[in-house]
Amino acid sequence: MPRAKIKAIAFDLGNVLVDFDHAIAARRIAPLSKMSAQEIFGLFFDSPLIGLFEEGKIAPEDFFERIKEMLGLKIDYPRFLPIWNEIFFITEKNRLTYALAAGLRNRFPLVMMSNINVLHIGYLRNKFDIFSVFNHLIFSCEVKVRKPDPRIFNEALRRLDSSAQELFYVDDRPDLVEGARNLGIEAFVFKGVEELKNDLISCGITSGKDHV
Repeated sequence: MPRAKIKAIAFDLGNVLVDFDHAIAARRIAPLSKMSAQEIFGLFFDSPLIGLFEEGKIAPEDFFERIKEMLGLKIDYPRFLPIWNEIFFITEKNRLTYALAAGLRNRFPLVMMSNINVLHIGYLRNKFDIFSVFNHLIFSCEVKVRKPDPRIFNEALRRLDSSAQELFYVDDRPDLVEGARNLGIEAFVFKGVEELKNDLISCGITSGKDHV
Protein backbone atom coordinates (compact mmCIF):
# COMPACT_ATOMS: atom_id res chain seq x y z
CA MET A 1 0.00 0.00 0.00
CA PRO A 2 1.53 3.38 -0.96
CA ARG A 3 2.36 5.93 1.72
CA ALA A 4 -0.06 8.78 2.33
CA LYS A 5 1.20 12.21 1.37
CA ILE A 6 2.65 14.06 4.36
CA LYS A 7 0.61 17.17 5.16
CA ALA A 8 2.17 18.33 8.45
CA ILE A 9 5.43 18.01 10.40
CA ALA A 10 5.89 17.70 14.15
CA PHE A 11 9.09 18.26 16.12
CA ASP A 12 10.01 17.28 19.64
CA LEU A 13 11.60 20.11 21.64
CA GLY A 14 14.26 18.80 24.02
CA ASN A 15 17.54 17.61 22.47
CA VAL A 16 16.14 18.50 19.06
CA LEU A 17 15.49 22.25 19.02
CA VAL A 18 17.19 23.00 22.33
CA ASP A 19 19.54 20.80 24.37
CA PHE A 20 19.36 20.29 28.12
CA ASP A 21 21.20 18.52 30.90
CA HIS A 22 19.48 17.74 34.20
CA ALA A 23 22.91 17.06 35.74
CA ILE A 24 23.54 20.83 35.72
CA ALA A 25 20.72 21.33 38.22
CA ALA A 26 21.70 18.25 40.24
CA ARG A 27 25.23 19.60 40.70
CA ARG A 28 23.90 22.98 41.85
CA ILE A 29 21.47 21.40 44.29
CA ALA A 30 23.95 18.94 45.82
CA PRO A 31 25.74 21.49 48.09
CA LEU A 32 22.31 22.50 49.43
CA SER A 33 21.26 18.91 50.17
CA LYS A 34 22.49 15.90 52.10
CA MET A 35 22.47 13.89 48.89
CA SER A 36 25.13 13.64 46.20
CA ALA A 37 24.55 15.04 42.72
CA GLN A 38 24.23 11.48 41.40
CA GLU A 39 21.63 10.58 44.03
CA ILE A 40 19.69 13.76 43.30
CA PHE A 41 19.75 13.09 39.58
CA GLY A 42 18.31 9.60 40.08
CA LEU A 43 15.68 10.62 42.61
CA PHE A 44 14.79 14.06 41.34
CA PHE A 45 14.72 13.60 37.59
CA ASP A 46 13.35 10.09 37.28
CA SER A 47 10.48 10.17 39.74
CA PRO A 48 6.67 10.12 39.57
CA LEU A 49 6.76 13.69 40.88
CA ILE A 50 8.35 14.93 37.66
CA GLY A 51 5.67 13.11 35.69
CA LEU A 52 2.92 14.82 37.66
CA PHE A 53 4.53 18.21 37.12
CA GLU A 54 4.95 17.64 33.39
CA GLU A 55 1.28 16.65 33.17
CA GLY A 56 0.23 19.88 34.89
CA LYS A 57 -1.30 18.00 37.81
CA ILE A 58 0.54 19.94 40.52
CA ALA A 59 1.25 23.66 40.76
CA PRO A 60 4.84 24.97 40.63
CA GLU A 61 4.79 26.03 44.28
CA ASP A 62 3.53 22.61 45.38
CA PHE A 63 6.18 20.97 43.23
CA PHE A 64 8.85 23.06 44.94
CA GLU A 65 7.58 22.18 48.43
CA ARG A 66 7.68 18.47 47.61
CA ILE A 67 11.22 18.84 46.20
CA LYS A 68 12.32 20.66 49.36
CA GLU A 69 11.02 17.83 51.50
CA MET A 70 12.37 15.10 49.23
CA LEU A 71 15.89 16.53 49.14
CA GLY A 72 15.99 18.28 52.51
CA LEU A 73 16.63 21.68 50.92
CA LYS A 74 16.94 24.88 52.91
CA ILE A 75 16.26 27.35 50.09
CA ASP A 76 13.31 29.49 49.11
CA TYR A 77 11.30 29.42 45.90
CA PRO A 78 13.04 32.38 44.17
CA ARG A 79 16.43 30.76 44.69
CA PHE A 80 15.15 27.43 43.41
CA LEU A 81 13.79 28.78 40.11
CA PRO A 82 17.10 29.53 38.32
CA ILE A 83 18.58 26.24 39.52
CA TRP A 84 15.63 24.38 38.10
CA ASN A 85 15.44 26.32 34.84
CA GLU A 86 19.03 26.98 33.80
CA ILE A 87 19.67 23.59 32.26
CA PHE A 88 19.03 24.53 28.63
CA PHE A 89 21.49 25.57 25.93
CA ILE A 90 21.54 25.98 22.16
CA THR A 91 24.04 24.02 20.06
CA GLU A 92 24.88 24.18 16.37
CA LYS A 93 22.76 21.06 15.92
CA ASN A 94 19.78 22.92 17.38
CA ARG A 95 20.36 25.95 15.16
CA LEU A 96 20.50 23.83 12.03
CA THR A 97 17.35 21.95 13.01
CA TYR A 98 15.49 25.19 13.69
CA ALA A 99 16.63 26.58 10.33
CA LEU A 100 15.34 23.43 8.65
CA ALA A 101 11.98 23.82 10.38
CA ALA A 102 11.81 27.48 9.38
CA GLY A 103 12.46 26.50 5.77
CA LEU A 104 9.51 24.09 5.84
CA ARG A 105 7.06 26.54 7.41
CA ASN A 106 5.73 27.96 4.16
CA ARG A 107 4.76 24.53 2.83
CA PHE A 108 3.66 22.59 5.91
CA PRO A 109 1.88 23.30 9.19
CA LEU A 110 4.47 22.79 11.93
CA VAL A 111 3.80 21.37 15.38
CA MET A 112 6.03 21.37 18.45
CA MET A 113 5.25 18.56 20.90
CA SER A 114 6.99 18.31 24.26
CA ASN A 115 6.82 16.61 27.63
CA ILE A 116 7.54 19.72 29.66
CA ASN A 117 6.53 21.61 32.79
CA VAL A 118 5.18 25.14 33.00
CA LEU A 119 8.33 26.60 34.58
CA HIS A 120 10.54 25.39 31.76
CA ILE A 121 8.11 26.72 29.15
CA GLY A 122 8.20 30.18 30.72
CA TYR A 123 11.98 30.16 30.93
CA LEU A 124 12.46 29.00 27.35
CA ARG A 125 10.02 31.58 25.98
CA ASN A 126 12.03 34.35 27.59
CA LYS A 127 15.46 32.92 26.77
CA PHE A 128 15.32 31.49 23.25
CA ASP A 129 13.48 32.29 20.03
CA ILE A 130 12.51 28.72 19.18
CA PHE A 131 8.71 28.84 19.12
CA SER A 132 7.84 31.45 16.50
CA VAL A 133 7.91 29.23 13.40
CA PHE A 134 5.46 26.69 14.81
CA ASN A 135 1.74 26.82 14.05
CA HIS A 136 0.81 24.64 17.02
CA LEU A 137 2.49 24.18 20.41
CA ILE A 138 1.42 21.07 22.29
CA PHE A 139 2.87 20.89 25.78
CA SER A 140 2.14 18.02 28.15
CA CYS A 141 1.51 20.34 31.10
CA GLU A 142 -1.24 22.08 29.13
CA VAL A 143 -2.98 19.04 27.62
CA LYS A 144 -2.49 17.06 30.87
CA VAL A 145 -0.91 14.00 29.26
CA ARG A 146 2.61 13.04 28.21
CA LYS A 147 4.08 11.23 25.23
CA PRO A 148 3.84 8.37 24.36
CA ASP A 149 0.21 8.40 25.50
CA PRO A 150 -1.88 8.26 22.29
CA ARG A 151 -4.00 11.18 23.51
CA ILE A 152 -1.25 13.73 23.04
CA PHE A 153 -0.59 12.57 19.47
CA ASN A 154 -4.31 12.53 18.77
CA GLU A 155 -4.50 16.12 19.99
CA ALA A 156 -1.93 17.09 17.36
CA LEU A 157 -3.92 15.27 14.68
CA ARG A 158 -7.12 16.98 15.82
CA ARG A 159 -5.58 20.44 15.60
CA LEU A 160 -4.14 19.68 12.19
CA ASP A 161 -7.31 17.97 10.94
CA SER A 162 -5.01 15.26 9.57
CA SER A 163 -4.79 11.49 9.68
CA ALA A 164 -1.89 9.76 11.43
CA GLN A 165 -0.41 8.71 8.08
CA GLU A 166 -0.26 12.37 7.00
CA LEU A 167 1.95 13.45 9.93
CA PHE A 168 5.76 13.31 10.00
CA TYR A 169 7.20 13.30 13.54
CA VAL A 170 10.77 13.46 14.86
CA ASP A 171 11.88 12.85 18.47
CA ASP A 172 15.21 12.00 20.09
CA ARG A 173 13.68 9.25 22.26
CA PRO A 174 13.11 5.89 20.54
CA ASP A 175 10.32 4.94 22.97
CA LEU A 176 8.33 8.05 22.05
CA VAL A 177 8.95 7.46 18.35
CA GLU A 178 7.65 3.93 18.77
CA GLY A 179 4.53 5.28 20.47
CA ALA A 180 3.87 7.52 17.48
CA ARG A 181 4.52 4.72 15.00
CA ASN A 182 1.99 2.53 16.80
CA LEU A 183 -0.65 5.07 15.77
CA GLY A 184 0.46 5.03 12.14
CA ILE A 185 2.43 8.27 12.28
CA GLU A 186 5.57 8.51 10.11
CA ALA A 187 7.95 8.87 13.07
CA PHE A 188 11.75 8.94 13.16
CA VAL A 189 14.47 9.06 15.82
CA PHE A 190 16.41 12.33 15.69
CA LYS A 191 20.13 11.70 15.16
CA GLY A 192 21.14 15.04 13.63
CA VAL A 193 20.02 17.40 10.93
CA GLU A 194 21.50 15.46 8.00
CA GLU A 195 19.74 12.28 9.07
CA LEU A 196 16.55 14.29 9.53
CA LYS A 197 16.81 15.61 5.99
CA ASN A 198 17.16 12.05 4.71
CA ASP A 199 14.14 10.94 6.74
CA LEU A 200 12.09 13.80 5.31
CA ILE A 201 13.16 12.92 1.78
CA SER A 202 12.21 9.28 2.40
CA CYS A 203 8.68 10.55 3.04
CA GLY A 204 8.63 12.66 -0.11
CA ILE A 205 9.32 15.98 1.61
CA THR A 206 11.62 17.90 -0.69
CA SER A 207 12.21 21.48 -1.77
CA GLY A 208 11.59 22.73 -5.27
CA LYS A 209 15.13 21.62 -6.09
CA ASP A 210 14.42 18.06 -4.92
CA HIS A 211 16.22 18.45 -1.64
CA VAL A 212 15.22 19.59 1.81
